[in-house]
Amino acid sequence: MTVQPFTATVLGSPRIGPRRELKRATESYWAARIGQDELKKVAADLRRDTWAQLVAAGLDSVPVNTFSYYDQMLDTAVLLGALPQRVAGVADELDRYFAAARGNSEIAPLEMTKWFDTNYHYIVPEIGPDTKFALNPAKVLAEFKEAAEQGIPARPVIIGPITFLLLSKAVDGAPAPIFRLDELTDVYAELLSKLAEAGAEWVQIDEPVLVTDGAPDAPALAEQVYSRLAGVAGRPAIFVATYFGDPGGALAALARTPVEAIGVDLVYGSVDSVAAVPELASKTLVAGVVDGRNIWRIDLEAALAKLATVRESVAAVAVSTSCSTLHVPYSLSYEADSALDDNLRSWLAFGAEKVTEVAVLSRALAEGRDAVSDEIAASNAAVSSRKSDPRLSNADVRDRIATITAAGARRGSAEARRAAQGERLHLPPLPTTTIGSFPQTVDIRKARAALVAGEIDEAEYTRRMKAEIADVIKLQEQLGLDVLVHGEPERNDMVQYFAEQLEGFFATANGWVQSYGSRCVRPPVLFGDVFRPHPMTVEWATYAQSLTDKPVKGMLTGPVTILAWSFVRDDQPLADTANQVALAIRDETVDLEKAGIAVIQVDEPALRELLPLRKADQEAYLNWAVGAFRLSTSGVSDATQIHTHLCYSEFGEVIGAIADLDADVTSLEAARSHMEVLDDLNAIGFAGGVGPGVYDIHSPRVPSTDEMATSLREALDAVPAQRLWVNPDCGLKTRKTDEVTASLANLVAAAKQARAGV
Repeated sequence: MTVQPFTATVLGSPRIGPRRELKRATESYWAARIGQDELKKVAADLRRDTWAQLVAAGLDSVPVNTFSYYDQMLDTAVLLGALPQRVAGVADELDRYFAAARGNSEIAPLEMTKWFDTNYHYIVPEIGPDTKFALNPAKVLAEFKEAAEQGIPARPVIIGPITFLLLSKAVDGAPAPIFRLDELTDVYAELLSKLAEAGAEWVQIDEPVLVTDGAPDAPALAEQVYSRLAGVAGRPAIFVATYFGDPGGALAALARTPVEAIGVDLVYGSVDSVAAVPELASKTLVAGVVDGRNIWRIDLEAALAKLATVRESVAAVAVSTSCSTLHVPYSLSYEADSALDDNLRSWLAFGAEKVTEVAVLSRALAEGRDAVSDEIAASNAAVSSRKSDPRLSNADVRDRIATITAAGARRGSAEARRAAQGERLHLPPLPTTTIGSFPQTVDIRKARAALVAGEIDEAEYTRRMKAEIADVIKLQEQLGLDVLVHGEPERNDMVQYFAEQLEGFFATANGWVQSYGSRCVRPPVLFGDVFRPHPMTVEWATYAQSLTDKPVKGMLTGPVTILAWSFVRDDQPLADTANQVALAIRDETVDLEKAGIAVIQVDEPALRELLPLRKADQEAYLNWAVGAFRLSTSGVSDATQIHTHLCYSEFGEVIGAIADLDADVTSLEAARSHMEVLDDLNAIGFAGGVGPGVYDIHSPRVPSTDEMATSLREALDAVPAQRLWVNPDCGLKTRKTDEVTASLANLVAAAKQARAGV
């Protein structure tokens, strides 16, 4: 077929709003403060503004259907008629959608886990024996029509059938979802016909799973599916997008099919892979040379060299981001000039700046380098200043790390630690605790805003936070929890809080990105060598401990998670940066111990998140990730109990590393997955304390005592009582106080029931 090629695009866009407009509207809808009409208007306004900005920046193909009220995988489940039967009774379509995502008082939500190796979480579709795929194209057709009516050169985007099925979960005894690929491909063929009838010239089908080892027969699957879809009569031109790495053999397989365009991530993938596939000579290559998931300004010279290389091997080149810009903040323009020095600002590019980079590179391809000489000069200046800035190399930090690692970063044996901690802590069987944070109440948020605005001083802010801590300690004692937390009211975010106190970081004011649903975070920018100029948590922990005779956990974020949830410098190996962060956390654990804190939790929920997508690269990562954790926790005595926490990941792939962390107690997400992780731990002989979450905190529902007691019985079938802890899945920051109080009361009651039986 003949179709007008495009030359400049992005693979997708953020949807939460530059000022988190969608977050606020969605949460207002959930709270019944606004109706659907108002929510839908906010959504339509955001879509319109996004599309218009992309066209104004110079893109000649604009992705649509990348907007979502919650998650694109959940949207795809709706598109394909694959929502679980348990939500079918919710009459309203939007409320049914949110019930699948969040649950309600009667309905358990779908599972949630990380989107490849990013910090975005997706909803995991369930494919059971009764799942009947049926096309429901209303959303994609409506958004395409909406864009077309606004004069947008719109390209509908959908998640591909291979990725959808490989990321879905079989339930109720159904076989692996990928066995239904032929059936689902027919539904996609029907969708292509519908899009053609609506006037779509191009459609983008995302297949990021092709860059992983998730499908050993990925090349064969890709060739099978896209030969079939490319054979649909009268279809739009097909652009298959791969991203987050190198598609390997799947690239040649796709090139052998009649699809018109293929997207390759040339930031995290290889330029050489393109030259190795002669079949690409007849294709448009959508070259992802602008990093869609980190915030560093592109080296235009290097990018142009990549484009020149791949241009020799393909029929046409379109410049693009490596993936959707969903993973980066909207624009640097929202950061005040006074907050950023000139050098640091010159090194950065957020979403809007990346779109400009795409347009500049496309223009250079079309008109020559002279057409963008000013932009190239500015890029070269930024590259040069970054290499020479003294903040990027601190000899004292590097020397200390070398000395500690050479001596070996280890504690005593697990047996010796258990004995010493038993004598110090005197905990009951099945000790109860929480993961760390308590609800961030309206009063807490108002106090933080008042401090930032200069309406109150640090002394008043500290007084208010200590009052919140006192309330949380009192509540936990009333509920009967065994190991307490201070609730973290002073922390805006578990990574940003530390970044704001560590040298080598810059914390943005408005660099919001979506983590899941309406949950947004502001990943800090880790740009230089990291060190801790002063204690960060000791004052809060010791104050909380002074209010109770029960042990209070010191709460820290681990080095791998701080890296995963930051935008990290790309000019040195991640392992080196991880050790610098680990050294800062190590110094904090030592100071907490000196202050009398007997239990210290170092959270690593992102351990699985940074795992390379190809198995060949995973061992090296796990070695340095485990090493960084041990560096951060090995400075304390055997009598100090080290906890860690991991959540919302597929733990099986890192289960050995979880054991190698050598924490005394490991708490994990387990409620949505029904304690599946415990079998994986047992399979490797895990012998440490373990706290599998007995209820899901990401849903507003309050689970009953009986429900949690059932979870505990399942856990006790796999773990002996002397090693089992009782806790929620994750921190309680996003929940309301009444939900937390009721849920924790039921948790304590369930633990008492279980103790009576052991």
